[in-house]
Amino acid sequence: MATLQTIRSKGPLLVIVIGIALFAFIAGDAWKIFQPHQGRQDIGEINGEKVSAQDYQKLVDEYTEVIKLTNGLTSLNETQLASVKDQVWQSYVNNKLIAEQAEALGLTVTDAEIEAIIDEGTHPMLMNTPFRNPQTGAFDKDMLKKFLVDYSNLSTSQMPAQYVEYYQTMGNFWNFVEKTLRQSALAEKYQNLISKSLISNPVSAEDAFKARTEQSDLLMAAVPYSSVNDSLVKVSDDEIKKLYNERKEQFKQLAETRNIRFVDVQVLPSDADRKAVLDEVTEYSEQLNNTTADYGTFVRSTGSAVSYADIPVNKSVLPSDVVARLDSIGMNEVFGPYYSQTDDSYNAFKIIAKVNAPDSIQFRQIQVYADTDEKAKTLTDSIYDAIKGGANFEEIAKVYGQTGEANWISASSWEGGQLNSENETFIKTLISQPVNEVAKLNLGQANIILQVTNKKSMQEKYKVAVIKRNVEFSNDTYNDAYNKFSQFVAQSNTIEELEKNAEEYGYTVIPRSDFSSSEHYVGGVPSTKEVIRWIFDAKEGEVSPLYECGNNDHIMVVALDRINPVGYRNINSVADMLRSEIRRDKKAELIMADMKACTSIDQAKAVKNAVSDTVKHVTFSAPAYISMTRGSEPVIGAVASKTAVNATSAPVKGNAGVYMVQVLSKENGSEKLDVKSEETTLTNMYSRFATQFINDLYQKAEVVDNRYLYF
Repeated sequence: MATLQTIRSKGPLLVIVIGIALFAFIAGDAWKIFQPHQGRQDIGEINGEKVSAQDYQKLVDEYTEVIKLTNGLTSLNETQLASVKDQVWQSYVNNKLIAEQAEALGLTVTDAEIEAIIDEGTHPMLMNTPFRNPQTGAFDKDMLKKFLVDYSNLSTSQMPAQYVEYYQTMGNFWNFVEKTLRQSALAEKYQNLISKSLISNPVSAEDAFKARTEQSDLLMAAVPYSSVNDSLVKVSDDEIKKLYNERKEQFKQLAETRNIRFVDVQVLPSDADRKAVLDEVTEYSEQLNNTTADYGTFVRSTGSAVSYADIPVNKSVLPSDVVARLDSIGMNEVFGPYYSQTDDSYNAFKIIAKVNAPDSIQFRQIQVYADTDEKAKTLTDSIYDAIKGGANFEEIAKVYGQTGEANWISASSWEGGQLNSENETFIKTLISQPVNEVAKLNLGQANIILQVTNKKSMQEKYKVAVIKRNVEFSNDTYNDAYNKFSQFVAQSNTIEELEKNAEEYGYTVIPRSDFSSSEHYVGGVPSTKEVIRWIFDAKEGEVSPLYECGNNDHIMVVALDRINPVGYRNINSVADMLRSEIRRDKKAELIMADMKACTSIDQAKAVKNAVSDTVKHVTFSAPAYISMTRGSEPVIGAVASKTAVNATSAPVKGNAGVYMVQVLSKENGSEKLDVKSEETTLTNMYSRFATQFINDLYQKAEVVDNRYLYF
């Protein structure tokens, strides 16, 4: 139970950490939508196999808790949770596709291979676990093994309930890590199998080296496509259809999307709302000036966005607008009210104390447990008296199954955080307790014998009571905006009416093409899941009802323009792009006909609308940016590499114009060819190409993603 003893020695500090980063793998409120009587809910399909919403939700909960644990978070906001859902889905699909291929090929990952990864200890996932050497920061397999031994004995241990919960949390976390290591190793095996089929050789290595290091300086003449009037080039529907058929595979759509138009109105505070907040903060600042005790209760009563704890903190954890004004007032004076544009708030603050306090504290402790509070108190008094009388702290700690070893704690672990009364009492004692003095604390269910053994890094710190009130709209302001928007929606039953009425009401209709059901927000506005469900349930031409969304500060209406089904995109949706490409090619033909007789740059310069310039350091491996046509031109590097010095190329078609190039000089640079190094670079590049195999597997698996229906 060595690991348990280490954990116990952390005492209330560990309780704080556990409270912040508790990891229990239990479903959140979202799970309430899946009641047993509703039966199975399917949110997707992979190779014909259904994916249940329940199974997906469990994976989301699992990964959410991992993120919270590894990042010290108590919860995830909507954006973070949306990211987790996408990562879980993508990982689930990828692992499923790879597992099927691996099974067909006989690829497996053995327990011995996982053990080897753990023994090596360099895998990135291992570096993100708590099982790291505190001195080096490296993964410590011995620490993990000690934990696993204690975890396996959990059912027979007599440890306190909070530690049982901690062990269960960490056990679930390690199960996730081990599962992910196995999936990662299998994916790496499969990818390596593909990568080995792509080989490099000395010839390709030499070509790659030359493409990267040979630089050409060029004299260039060009006629931009923009110089040719569009009216001189006609593009027929038959030409568009022909190019569409040639490029049809490029327009294949794997998932259904929708073209929408929407009106989004954000409700903002009125001038009257701003004045009301200012008046309140003004009144609170006067009350703050007269307050001399219990600042925590007073600050809470003001609705301040910044809580107060009776503990000195580094000024860096205070709001930046407060820090900028700290030197403007003296002790027990109030600054404000004032407006902060950074966070749109009215503020006032009072400096209560400015002290020198340690930024790092070393302490040791003994936690005392007994059947009853009275017995615990009696035992605590007995231990306290014994240590005060000269008994050895560590020896007594060992009697009660604890190490009694000293540990360092940094002020950054509590400054700026939310502290309950017990945590605040514990931290205040750490700060104020003289070195080597012994104290006893009663913290709820725990009695603590505490001794501060060292303090260092004394810094100037502040106790500041801050009243920060963000400006928010009132109910009247929201109701006015809602009523106006509601009237607009009631009069807009078609897309045409929506467009017409929006202009009259002063609203803007925003078009959006190819909206996907895998997206989480409409127009970047949070809490628009109901809107997304309407979009994918509506028919073309329909207009939605009014939706309240965002952080209760947006109102929205959506119209469905077009449904883009799975398969090949409708030619009309890509016609403009194809027309532009055909027009460009026809302009190139006209220009090249004018330049056909040119054999020198001087002759090319004489062509109508021609421009010229010199371009230096052009290589085959990188597109050249041509400032006179404002285009990135890969073709220029290719032409330069095949044209001799002082020779002039034929006219070539580029992305932004037609060019003729004269090579003025070529330089190989000072770098020497290292064939092995170049082959290694090519091999690594091929390995990156090999990762694209998952896209092919994805297409063949006909993956269906209907998560929007439930999440």
